[in-house]
This record gives sequence, C-alpha cells and structure tokens, in this order.
Amino acid sequence: MSKESFTSIEEYYEIRESSDHLYEYIDGSIFMSPSPSTKHQRISGRLLVKLSNYLTQKADKCEVFAAPYDIELSKEGMEGTKIVIPDLAVMCDKSGFTDTKYVGVPDMIVEILSPSNQSHDLITKLNLYMKYGVKEYWIVNPMLDSIIIYSLNKEEVYEQYAIKTDLGTITSKLLSGFHLELEHIFQ
Repeated sequence: MSKESFTSIEEYYEIRESSDHLYEYIDGSIFMSPSPSTKHQRISGRLLVKLSNYLTQKADKCEVFAAPYDIELSKEGMEGTKIVIPDLAVMCDKSGFTDTKYVGVPDMIVEILSPSNQSHDLITKLNLYMKYGVKEYWIVNPMLDSIIIYSLNKEEVYEQYAIKTDLGTITSKLLSGFHLELEHIFQ
C-alpha cells in the first residue's frame, strides 16, 4: 500500500482518471491498493456468493458490493473526505447509493489482507470504520487462513466479537444466522 500526499479531492480524481490502479483517499492522503493475489480473489468471490445468497434468502433490504466500488464515508458531524474501496461492503440504507458510489456508512465491511497492506487494514481502516460507525468489520487473513470480526459495542468502540483460524465456523453478530465454514472459504 503506497501513500502519497495531495492537497485536494480534485487532484485525487485527476489521478484516478489517468490510472488503472485503485486509489483510496483519506483526508488529503492517497493510498494505492496492491493488485490482489489469486487466493485473495478466490476468497473474495466465495464470500461475495455466501453473503449474496444469505441476503437473497432473507429477502433482506441489504445489498453486498465487491471491489472495486467506491464508498465515500459520510456521517453527520464528521469532517473531511474519505473514499475507501473495501473488498466487500454490505449496505442496508439504500439512500446512500448514487450512480457512481455509495455515500454514507456501510453496515458491514470485509477487508482481505495482502502482505503489503496489512497495517492499512489493521490500523488505519479499523480506526476509520469504528469512528464512522461501521457496525461490523471483518478482517480476513489469507496468509493465516483466519477471520477476525470486530463489532461496535454500546460505547461505539470496536470489540473483538469472533476469531477463527483454519477450521470451524464463524458467525456474524450483525447478520442473524449468517455463518461461514472456514474450510470452504480458504480451500
């Protein structure tokens, strides 16, 4: 994950328009996302199918979107511009959808770690998503075949809700009845 500093959102959009790379923008800093590995893409696809099937079966009003899809984090009382491209995001408030991105706060975000972006997902984004009120944040680590789920508590602070490595079942706190068998995700 490389980082470059720029002063304006306009410069960010100019860079995005002239490049095939994926860039995120957090308060004047631009972060370039690495190209995903084959294992990353397999995991992302499996999670997308599982989440999509779950939401369809529940006749839920929520939708899941996979990268690349821009999320402009927006919450009353919060300043600055933050545009992130999570691997997967579940949004239940349809009012945030525009023709080109989602503006608001997703209910759930899933990030799949890459060797070069771990600190960005584990520190920067964890704190950012907590600050904006993303109810559930999943960190999927393909190097360790593990998933950690953080859930907002009553004080609006993330607490580790679940962690699983290698085998077993992990369950969402937010999506009632949604669970994954890790061996089906990491195979």
